Amino acid sequence: MEIESNILNLNNDKNIPLCVDLDGTIIYSDTLIESLFTLIKQKPYFIFILPFWILKGKTIFKNKVKKYIIPNPASLPYRNDVVDFLKSEKAKGRKIVLATATVQEIADSIQNHLQIFDEVLGSSESVNLRSSNKRAKLVELYGEKGFDYIGDSSADFEVWKSTRNALVVNNSNIFVEKVKKIANVDKVFKENNSFIKLLFKQIRVYQWVKNILIFLPLLMAHKISDLNSLITVLFAFITFSLGASFVYVLNDLLDLESDRQHPRKRNRPLASGKFSLKTAVITAPLLLILSLTITILFLNVEFLIVQIVYLIITCLYSFYLKRLHLLDIMTLAMLYTLRIIAGGMAVKVPLSPWLLAFSVFLFFSLAIVKRYTELRVMKAENKQKTSGRGYFVEDMELILNLGTVSGMLSVLIFVLYVNSHEVVQLYKNPEYLWPVSLILLYWISRIWFKAHRDEMNDDPIVFTVKDPVSYIIGLIVLLLVIGAAI
Repeated sequence: MEIESNILNLNNDKNIPLCVDLDGTIIYSDTLIESLFTLIKQKPYFIFILPFWILKGKTIFKNKVKKYIIPNPASLPYRNDVVDFLKSEKAKGRKIVLATATVQEIADSIQNHLQIFDEVLGSSESVNLRSSNKRAKLVELYGEKGFDYIGDSSADFEVWKSTRNALVVNNSNIFVEKVKKIANVDKVFKENNSFIKLLFKQIRVYQWVKNILIFLPLLMAHKISDLNSLITVLFAFITFSLGASFVYVLNDLLDLESDRQHPRKRNRPLASGKFSLKTAVITAPLLLILSLTITILFLNVEFLIVQIVYLIITCLYSFYLKRLHLLDIMTLAMLYTLRIIAGGMAVKVPLSPWLLAFSVFLFFSLAIVKRYTELRVMKAENKQKTSGRGYFVEDMELILNLGTVSGMLSVLIFVLYVNSHEVVQLYKNPEYLWPVSLILLYWISRIWFKAHRDEMNDDPIVFTVKDPVSYIIGLIVLLLVIGAAI
């Protein structure tokens, strides 16, 4: 009897279509947001046109965007657990229906890529196939309780009211309990992802270490013991870090497709789809607002001007400059130097031209390390060009030479600084600074050796933070500087 019952249930399932949503269900991502940021990246001036489209309603807005951009279905982050389940149900002879609020053209492109759907239903120019509209369409086709439905959001509640069985793609137990109140929940697809962990990874908290450069002018002026100045610089560090995180989120939204083609960047929260695009769209402006609010409340106008210049340049870098060879590297070096300038402006400490020159050449070298390692990865994967960048694999030798020479020039500038009149005035024992030049020479050369041997993370600053040898070198340099000062 039990075997007959199982066969009967199987036959019932075969006669019941399995309908499935797209955004957040089959894919982690949201095709409208992906299309929107791809459009903004390719045609930045559309930022001023989009608000007028939005005012005309979501249906018209979707159809306007799709005239310019259709996301590449092969690059989208699919939920393998859901896709595998759909394939297994199709193998049993069941009808699989894609029912999505995304426009029909995008829905069709997903079918052309996956080849698992028997019918594809998407939004038209007159109907947004979402919530009650989707429910009405499915009931019209298959009848009340005549279909099962897989969804992920509150927009699917209306649809689940008319399903035989609800299948839920959501990590929240509270959400699942709400669905159980309106439908029979047959299956739940869950992943154990910590939102806080993903958030910290997305806003790149580990990259905040770069903003320690803001403390450098205070340290070089021998005023690090001034408590008021130290607190001021601490606020500057926090606000600059929040501003940088805003840019990281924006950059990842603009670079979704190219990041997914990179062996390491494809694992970033947004590129992998683990961090919601909708959450990212909210997070980015909140970070910017919080950053500027702290600046206005606790810091001076000079610092605010430098910060705004920094944000403008980083946005230009995200939209355009990163695709231009050499200009991208020069921009990165300039952004590092702006951090030092910001630190000086925060506490109104005079900035040494030696320090700024040293910074430009050193960080030009380190920025080239980043591009050099990317090219080595591309070469290992038999690719000829970096995705979203202006470099070819055959450029490796040239940028290797540029990077090492720039690093050596930064050491030369430091040597000239040690021999300057300025050092004599600031340090009681300036001779202690001479060994620092040799240590810098060793450290820069070691970074390049690591890069050449494929032992370097694609970001040399992050590598340094994790490198025990760099900590030892930093401690020795600190002791020598203290010895020179006292």
